[in-house]
Amino acid sequence: MATPEEFLEQTREQGLKELEDFLRIPSISSQPEHANDVRRAAGHLAEQYERVGLENAQVIETGGHPVVYADWLKAPNKPTVLLYGHYDVQPVDPLDLWTSPPFEPIRQDGQLLGRGSSDDKGQIALHWQAIQARLNSTGELPLNLKVIAEGEEEIASPHFEAFVDANAERLKTTYCVVSDTSMVAKGFPAITYALRGLIYVELRVEVASTDMHSGLLGGVAPNPAQALAEILVRLKDAAGHVLVPGFYDGVRPLSEEERRQFARVPFDEAALKKTYGLTALHGESGFTPTERNWARPTLEVNGIWGGYQGPGAKTIIPAWTAAKISCRLVPDQDPNSVTQALRDYIDEVAPKTVRVSLAELSGHGDPWITPIDHPLIKAARSALHRVYGTEPALIRSGGSIGAVEVMARRLGAPCLLVGFVLPDSLAHAPNERLDLDSFYLGRKAALQLWEEIAGIGD
Repeated sequence: MATPEEFLEQTREQGLKELEDFLRIPSISSQPEHANDVRRAAGHLAEQYERVGLENAQVIETGGHPVVYADWLKAPNKPTVLLYGHYDVQPVDPLDLWTSPPFEPIRQDGQLLGRGSSDDKGQIALHWQAIQARLNSTGELPLNLKVIAEGEEEIASPHFEAFVDANAERLKTTYCVVSDTSMVAKGFPAITYALRGLIYVELRVEVASTDMHSGLLGGVAPNPAQALAEILVRLKDAAGHVLVPGFYDGVRPLSEEERRQFARVPFDEAALKKTYGLTALHGESGFTPTERNWARPTLEVNGIWGGYQGPGAKTIIPAWTAAKISCRLVPDQDPNSVTQALRDYIDEVAPKTVRVSLAELSGHGDPWITPIDHPLIKAARSALHRVYGTEPALIRSGGSIGAVEVMARRLGAPCLLVGFVLPDSLAHAPNERLDLDSFYLGRKAALQLWEEIAGIGD
């Protein structure tokens, strides 16, 4: 009988067709007109899990789009892994920038083009095909496996925490593994071991119940736009250091090994400037751009509005102005404490002639980290080194994946993020693509990953 690796080679074309069928379902979670398509994708995925040999495959209802679940629990005295992915995809706008229909996948120059090909349907398919290869060849997996696929990741997972709470016993696990990240480059794998958290607030500055004539009340009434500017300029100094007292409380310093790992990841300042049209880079002194992005907290003004915005002139003093502010947080900052510190500081520095209010938007997300010396990280490093022939990079991410923090906190399980797509896969953009060489090798890496995790503690 063929080995799992031989089986994957023999069924390469069939595996690609399976993925293409999955990609043809326009499971856009943010658009109500695609609600039936999202549900159809969930049913299709449950069928795939059952077909490849997983058990208890089912579509589980939530307050929104469903979660797909399946398992294989026949490895006594071995760890259990909860494998997470998401089957929903981003909208396709602007459609005119696509070189082919986004839900009609095509193969081109070693790439598979189509919405969801890299984020995240391709990585879901990669794992189900590795599972199928192992079960077909040996009849068993080296560990216990529970698989969940969410249908709302692209809309910030609004029902995921409630789903986890309601199914805590079903989802009980030793470890969590997520494939929703990327490699450093082709042939250069990465393990993401930390994500930043997030708080998001709206600051409102008011001076009156109505807009005022700037001739009749100019020089008499306070101006909320001026007051807002005064507040915002006092949030950070010229070097980008946040001035809110207590903001940096709890920030976990980088170890020398983490700095060494970060330095292994190429950083092209000129390319970054060109991509975004940046005039310069800016941030805290004493840290590289990579360190600032992955391991330092930030405060950013996301938008400012108020007063007259239409064409021509309207000579008013506005009644109010507002700004939206987000803070990315790192281990071991507490979102509630940071929010309160920001609220207290704004109350302190705001001019006494105005009324200020700070409202939290969209809740908050805690930062997440699995220490790089954890056995799960060590097992993943060994597996990826065996398959790729190079030491994987240990990296963090400046972004947030809400489901990861929820699983780590609610299930009490260490999490591992390891992805098999390239950083230039154009996820969320027109012409999203999946590098096929990376896809094929990623299937073999998944096989090795299960073997190494199964051996933890032996």
